[in-house]
Amino acid sequence: MKQRCPWSEGVSDSYLEYHDKEWGVPVWDDQRQFEFLILEGAQAGLSWSTVLHKREGYRKAFAGFDVQKVSRFTPKKLEKLAQNSAIIRNRLKIAATVSNACAFLEVQAEFGSFCDYIWGFIDGEPVQNRWRTQKQVPPTSPISDSLSKDLKKRGFKFVGSTIIYAHMQATGMVNDHVTGCYRYEQCRVLAAG
Repeated sequence: MKQRCPWSEGVSDSYLEYHDKEWGVPVWDDQRQFEFLILEGAQAGLSWSTVLHKREGYRKAFAGFDVQKVSRFTPKKLEKLAQNSAIIRNRLKIAATVSNACAFLEVQAEFGSFCDYIWGFIDGEPVQNRWRTQKQVPPTSPISDSLSKDLKKRGFKFVGSTIIYAHMQATGMVNDHVTGCYRYEQCRVLAAG
């Protein structure tokens, strides 16, 4: 039987699949970065399981996470989204998706891509942590503190350090699989390119 990170087990099959196939895999695609940024922000105050359950609803509601399209959502469209039970109907989080899309486009214009910007905080190399237990994994890091502060300065919302650290974990900027998890070494190899 495969050993996994303790957080991934006993929730649902989709949660397990997320751990086994996505979490910790380096993301070098701007659209995927935008998707994770929106989903992590939607999670604020909720469980990741809740967000994961609504992920398809988010894909449909937010134009497949096409940042250009989302940046043009109108107040009328936002009001309609606030009635959509397929997503988390928090008006502030919904509005933040549009403002974050606009800020995202500004970052792309300045840096060439959002990936160039965000990966620049770790010099383009995933951080390889070596946590033996889940209790050792921190909720934030000095890098997530710095990145969060810079994102806020650029107008992003729902990007506190804890949310950004979760984003870094999800997109493989840090390898926080515990060392006994079978995915630890796989993600380490993926990070090496």
